[in-house]
Amino acid sequence: MIAQQNDEETPLLQRPEQPTAKTPLPWDQFWILLLLEMPDFLSSGTLAPFIPQLIRDIGVTHGDETQVGHYAGILQSSYYAAHTLTIFHWSQLSDHIGRRPVILTALSAIVISMFSFGLSKTFLGLVVSRIVCGAFDPSDSMVKSMLMDITDATNMPKAYSYIPIPLMIGTSIGPLIGGSLSRPADRFPDIFGRSELLKTYPYLLPCSISAFSVSIIWLVTYIHLKESVSTTGETTLWELIKKGFLGQSYLRPRQPSSNVIVDPGEGSPGEVQPKPLPLRALLTSKVLSVTASYTTMGLFQTGYNSVLPVFYATPIELGGLSLDPPRIGTLLAVSGVIHGIFQLLFYAHLHDRFGAKAIFITGVSSGIPIVILFPVANALARAYGIGMAVWLCVVVQLTLKTSLILCFPCMALFIRAAAPNRASLGTTNGIVMVVVAVARIIGPATAASVFSYSLQEGHDAWSIYYFFIAIAFLAVGAALLLPRDLSVWEDSQ
Repeated sequence: MIAQQNDEETPLLQRPEQPTAKTPLPWDQFWILLLLEMPDFLSSGTLAPFIPQLIRDIGVTHGDETQVGHYAGILQSSYYAAHTLTIFHWSQLSDHIGRRPVILTALSAIVISMFSFGLSKTFLGLVVSRIVCGAFDPSDSMVKSMLMDITDATNMPKAYSYIPIPLMIGTSIGPLIGGSLSRPADRFPDIFGRSELLKTYPYLLPCSISAFSVSIIWLVTYIHLKESVSTTGETTLWELIKKGFLGQSYLRPRQPSSNVIVDPGEGSPGEVQPKPLPLRALLTSKVLSVTASYTTMGLFQTGYNSVLPVFYATPIELGGLSLDPPRIGTLLAVSGVIHGIFQLLFYAHLHDRFGAKAIFITGVSSGIPIVILFPVANALARAYGIGMAVWLCVVVQLTLKTSLILCFPCMALFIRAAAPNRASLGTTNGIVMVVVAVARIIGPATAASVFSYSLQEGHDAWSIYYFFIAIAFLAVGAALLLPRDLSVWEDSQ
């Protein structure tokens, strides 16, 4: 296939027009990718409501309520620390051996880590469980790469309008499982009161239900999911390890076979396909711009998600709202449903009307009023108790989070447009995910620690809010580097 010339000397009017007809979605595989969006959100959502209480139960804080947020942040960051060290290698490996085996490995890791988490009685055991999950769970990156493989610029926004369906299920059912079924022997003595196992491991039941659900998804994936990339033929895993991923380019041409999905934009099955590029060739200005935007947005989002349940659980006199795990789980579940429905109904239309950049800038800008509502809600709770005014602040804050959620499908479009070629989509996505994972390490640990610091006597109670607002402004600044029209980047591929 001869690449069309496309540089600054090419007259603008001679460039081919963008296709107006939209490619139909490949539903035979797309429904499986929708299903694969659930495990991460289901597992993390299951843990979120009871983590503050679990940290109190294991005694690591020695009764110091101000340290709960600190240890919750460490627990969440341990996942992302392991994730950072492995995500790029998993992503690059998937360009050579395929997405399917990597996804199956990730699902297995989630199942094992959830059982391990439920059986842990020490803080170290909890951390090890999350590290195992982070090290072997590149599923989110793989699903994004696979979605890019089977879609094109015309139907990708439509595909992302369906993503809220599994996310809504995962973010709604997960918190309900964790909030309702934690400590079942105490909460439902007539049913579970005689179970010594659940008395000894009071958080095993919600973790087991989540793990069993992911096991079903693993089985469906193993039976029905087809590979979406053309692998490097006879290259073995051991050869890939010996050559290393950072400096080697593979000379074997990528030949599509009959058992993989071939994107219509990549040519006919008889043509030689482009090969994955080495790391240095991928570090373009476009990839770096997307990385900066995704990193700052991810830093804010993960820090906010880490502090939110801790803020709800913290006593009012210390700066929180004194909510119990069932209420926290219900709030997180309802907000997940609202966010999902909004994205399902409106994202594709908003993208067609305003474009990805406008949606992204609006989303990161919403972080500023979201942060301001934290101290407002606590001040109202101190003055009037948990009444209508406080619940109004909570509802407005969770509603504003909807625009922040819409940033994620926008980022997927930018990553796809920034990739130098289609054969390097997985690696390009991996580069971005590595840096974002670093932000997700820093975000929860730093935000939770600053929150705990701000609660201590003699310290500025607004420290955590200054921290979040500064990150929100950084995210807005980085977003200005993104192109208004994605075709500007896609035409140069």
